[in-house]
Amino acid sequence: MTIEGSDALNDELMHLKKVERPKVVEAIAEARAHGDLKENAEYHAAREQQGFIEGRIMDIEGKLSNAQIIDIAKIPHTGKVLFGTTVKLYDMDVEEEKTYRIVGEDEADIKIGKISVGSPIARGLIGKMEGDEVQVETPGGTKEYEVLAVTHG
Repeated sequence: MTIEGSDALNDELMHLKKVERPKVVEAIAEARAHGDLKENAEYHAAREQQGFIEGRIMDIEGKLSNAQIIDIAKIPHTGKVLFGTTVKLYDMDVEEEKTYRIVGEDEADIKIGKISVGSPIARGLIGKMEGDEVQVETPGGTKEYEVLAVTHG
């Protein structure tokens, strides 16, 4: 996981613990005050929300406790595609440039150019050097790329 990914998960965790959890506890208490819990939709909705929040907190805590945080800025630049690097590619099939940053699964967001280290494109690029031509097997078929540039950060 990158430092940015770790920071984002920590921020979400703190928000869930300090804002969302107290809010749902308050909603449950308020719904209980309304009386009969069997037919109280507000109570059941708040309990469901509480279950979701607690599950997400446990999920994030588990990910953070098992995560290996990689600061790509501390790794010497060699032109090699590594986890955390930003890769500028030339897509030979559509004749256009694309830029991707290779990140952990929880950080991936193709809309902003972040691809998971487990994605077919990232797996095909890891270990390649600037100037290499790469064939990548994707669900849509074989794609051909040239690695134009690799940057750290």
